[in-house]
Amino acid sequence: MKIKTKLRAGFGLLFFIVLIFGGIALYFLNQISSKSKLILKDNYKTIGYVAKMRSVIDEANYPLTKTGRQLFEHNLDLEQKNITEAGEKNAVDRLTIAYTKLLSVAGDEEHKIAEKEIRSALAQIEFVNMQAIDYKNEEANKAYASAEMFIAIAASFCFIVLFTFVVNFPGFVANPLAEFGQAIKQVGNGNYLERLHFNNNDEFSELAVSFNAMAKKLNDWENSNLSKIKSEKSRIEAIIAQMRDAIIGVNERNEILFLNQIAAKLLGLDEQKVVGQNANELAKTNQLLAQLINHSSENEILKIYADEKESYFQVESREIVVPNLVARQEKALMTATQSVGNVYVLKNVTKFKELDQAKTNFIATVSHELKTPLSSIKMSLKLLGDKRVGDMNSEQQELLQHIQEDSDRLLKITSELLDLSQVESGNLKLSFVLAKPIEIVRFAIDAVKFQAEQKMIQLELNCSEQLPEVNVDVQKTAWVMVNFLSNALRYSAEKSKIVIEVIEKNGQIEFSVKDFGKGIEEKYQKRLFDRYFQVPTDGQNKSGSGLGLAISKDFIEAEKGMICVESAIGEGSKFCFTLPRA
Repeated sequence: MKIKTKLRAGFGLLFFIVLIFGGIALYFLNQISSKSKLILKDNYKTIGYVAKMRSVIDEANYPLTKTGRQLFEHNLDLEQKNITEAGEKNAVDRLTIAYTKLLSVAGDEEHKIAEKEIRSALAQIEFVNMQAIDYKNEEANKAYASAEMFIAIAASFCFIVLFTFVVNFPGFVANPLAEFGQAIKQVGNGNYLERLHFNNNDEFSELAVSFNAMAKKLNDWENSNLSKIKSEKSRIEAIIAQMRDAIIGVNERNEILFLNQIAAKLLGLDEQKVVGQNANELAKTNQLLAQLINHSSENEILKIYADEKESYFQVESREIVVPNLVARQEKALMTATQSVGNVYVLKNVTKFKELDQAKTNFIATVSHELKTPLSSIKMSLKLLGDKRVGDMNSEQQELLQHIQEDSDRLLKITSELLDLSQVESGNLKLSFVLAKPIEIVRFAIDAVKFQAEQKMIQLELNCSEQLPEVNVDVQKTAWVMVNFLSNALRYSAEKSKIVIEVIEKNGQIEFSVKDFGKGIEEKYQKRLFDRYFQVPTDGQNKSGSGLGLAISKDFIEAEKGMICVESAIGEGSKFCFTLPRA
């Protein structure tokens, strides 16, 4: 039976019971009402007629007045038409005869006999009707009691049926729904063997068949993929465990999913106990873990005591993003992504750090040793150029000029290498003083003024004398400006212009050098400040060591500033750095 049919049958039964109960109650109420009406209609009217006729006899002086006769005869006529009880007709006939006799006699004695006869007939009529009233009242009481009993029985029956309906009928819908809900929870928890069985031929049975088919397919899919998933999981866990880098994985709730033995050893944690715990809570008592999950920059280097020595580890963090299918109104299905956690990797870079330190020491040593012979070469070149030593022909002077330029270039590279070794070894020393931006810029312009005049390049300065002071190392900051200007002069055409601008911007002092050369391709701009990187040239401009901009960045960041570049092909380049105002 379909659910709709069940509902119709149930509510139809309720409607039928209400009709039956209403019919029974209406029937018995009608019986009681009809008996009460009979008493009022027949007997009480007769008693009223008798009372009015008796009042005429009681008040009359014989012979009767015309009004008295009319009243008596009218009520007598009504009584003759309202004879309803046994014996009442004889009494009415007696009354009629006595009244006729009363009207026909003349003497007082005859009047009294006739009056007595009338009173007797009236009393008999009244007695008959009073007996009838008592009898009918008793019958009405019996009918009322019977009706009360039948109505109570019908009400009890209806109550039992309705109560049974209220208690049991909702179960026809609620119980299958509850079973469906429980089965869906089981399937949601991974129990794909859950099945539903309904023997009724209704919609729930059809849904149960569809549900069982779905659960079977899920179970088949689970069986076919579970072993593969477990195998892949074991393989991944084995790979993570065998990796030489420390690896820690957390989910989107920042709970630790896994960590290999190396990570557990470095962090001083029990691999088995910490899985599932909140990383933030563990970080409160583990400083290294706190540094790891709160690291501020990518590829940060941490110094950790490991393997009985100070070791260096590079921190790498990767957000794990998985595809997520999202339903949209405008499209049936749309692929999106969602984050499911992070993986932190500690790469042991101690060997590289040691090699880098050895390289730095070697560069510092070689650069320092080269400065002395280079200074001697420059002194010798200066002596050769003195005419007091002897005159040289044009070829010799040109050769001497080339040697002078190469020695200057070699000395510049040596100085840059020394600065780089200081930065890398952490021995960079800055002498901070309060200085006006205009003084730093003028110092840099004076250093390149001769070079600009040789190429007939105009140096345009936009700098206010009223700018706030900056707390910097004047020599290092001016060196950065000289490096910017040297690069701009190198890549600018003759008779062009270079704009030097110093402005206050967002509480910072911004220094910039703008040239109008060929510009730098976007793919090279991000690497300009990397060490030893050089933008490929067409051979017209000599490249430097690739260290100038890298050292400039280190100098500016050591002064708590920022360095940047803006460039476009055919529009030139703008190098700038910002420093906090004093």
